[in-house]
Amino acid sequence: MLQFQFFPRSQGVTKDIQPIVDCFREVFEQIRSDKYEKKSNEVLSLVRPFLQKIGFKVERGKSVDAKIDVPVLFGLNDTVDKCFNADALSSDGKIVIEVEAGRATENNQFLKDIFQACMMHGVEYLVLVVRSKYRTHNDFEIVHTFLETLYISNRMILPLKGIVLIGY
Repeated sequence: MLQFQFFPRSQGVTKDIQPIVDCFREVFEQIRSDKYEKKSNEVLSLVRPFLQKIGFKVERGKSVDAKIDVPVLFGLNDTVDKCFNADALSSDGKIVIEVEAGRATENNQFLKDIFQACMMHGVEYLVLVVRSKYRTHNDFEIVHTFLETLYISNRMILPLKGIVLIGY
């Protein structure tokens, strides 16, 4: 079953976020981690048409022209000095989606995703998509516990309006 949680938990899923969750529901039976061991790019390719239908620009591959650059730092004459790549970006640039598979918790990729989303210009929401089952553990539960601790402790305030965690 597809799981999702919006953080902070004091708010519900917004009208802009719900269609994203619905896109992953559309492909859940093809990506469910209790049955398949799909790589993140395979998951992204399956959900791409649904995300594009709701106005997202979605990474098409690993070549420079297939990636989605989101500005982080600007230089002279408003040129982009630094950017980070996103798996998908809303047409207004406010929602970034990162899809992870095996590296989500094993290499703490989810922490890098959070950091980068916080640095991206104009980004207000991060949708972090991770496997529910990976090897002997549940990445969704691990990341959920981390985000729960982050938000409840209130010791670090993120510049994002929210993070949506989706487990497949």
